[in-house]
Amino acid sequence: MNEPKGFSQGPNLDKIPEEVSAEMRRIAHDLSNALEIIVQTSYLLSTAELKEPASDWLRMLDGGVEKAITLNQTLRNYIREHTSS
Repeated sequence: MNEPKGFSQGPNLDKIPEEVSAEMRRIAHDLSNALEIIVQTSYLLSTAELKEPASDWLRMLDGGVEKAITLNQTLRNYIREHTSS
């Protein structure tokens, strides 16, 4: 997977200050919890027999959810790689 622009990789990375990384981890965790609600709701909607255009909207929702999950995981990995602890 490609890193978002501005994200660098490698052993000589600047570390995020601990107080900042703690807050970033808290926000990423809260985002994960919010995304889980959306994922579960999307799943429950997929079990219903939706007619057009609602079924198209559900597919759009699923695509957006997958992108948001991927971005959140990228953020969490970035934080992990750029902190001392």
